[in-house]
Amino acid sequence: MILAVDIGNTNIVIGCINGKDCAFVERLSTVRTKTELEYAIDIKNVLDIYHIKRTDLEGGIISSVVPQITTAVRLAVEKILKKEPLVVGAGIKTGLNIRIDNPAQLGSDLVVDSVAALAEYPAPLLIFDMGTANTVCVIDRDKNYVGGMIYPGIGVSLDSLTAHASQLGGISLEVPQHIIGKNTVDCMKSGVIYSAAAAIDGIIERLSDELEGDPTVIATGGLAEKIIPYCRKEVILDDNLLLKGLAVIYRKNADKVHHR
Repeated sequence: MILAVDIGNTNIVIGCINGKDCAFVERLSTVRTKTELEYAIDIKNVLDIYHIKRTDLEGGIISSVVPQITTAVRLAVEKILKKEPLVVGAGIKTGLNIRIDNPAQLGSDLVVDSVAALAEYPAPLLIFDMGTANTVCVIDRDKNYVGGMIYPGIGVSLDSLTAHASQLGGISLEVPQHIIGKNTVDCMKSGVIYSAAAAIDGIIERLSDELEGDPTVIATGGLAEKIIPYCRKEVILDDNLLLKGLAVIYRKNADKVHHR
């Protein structure tokens, strides 16, 4: 079993992968001021809840888009495993053929999403990862990573709306009974949910025009389950995509792991 950790701007996703199965997936808040010991306690508590012992884990792998805390989390995982985890980055084999202007600029989360999708779904592929930012990975029919999109996430858009409109308060992200809102709160809920779903439908349509063949469309990330049910296009919801990708990359680098 492998301990997989993905550090995002809002959440740290933790899971244990056994073969192709996820034993569990949990989220911690990303806190930039926490020490390695505090993160070690957090991760150990999650493992204890699922009755997973250190001896059950053969190793660990981390991806991160928050460089300030990557080292703290890496050292925290090392405290628990008593061995150094892999960190996705330079020198790690992924098998992904990246065809963009500067491949080194591609975020590790997008690399991992793409590796997972290619291992499990037919190309061409569009991969939506919905978090603080919404990202789209575009993979052509020859399995090349050819580019993508980044646009504001739902939470960012909602925070901006409430911050700049004095009469609009905060709302929870849930779909109202009717798409046409009858009060301010329902209007906001409908606007946030359905505009996000319509954006995904429109992006799929436009990107499909650029690709040869109909793409397989996958969505993942903390907010995907709130939006994808209201899309009109066919989208596969895969909550565990990133952790599965970390497991694939761990296996591709097994020789590196065994020499540590």
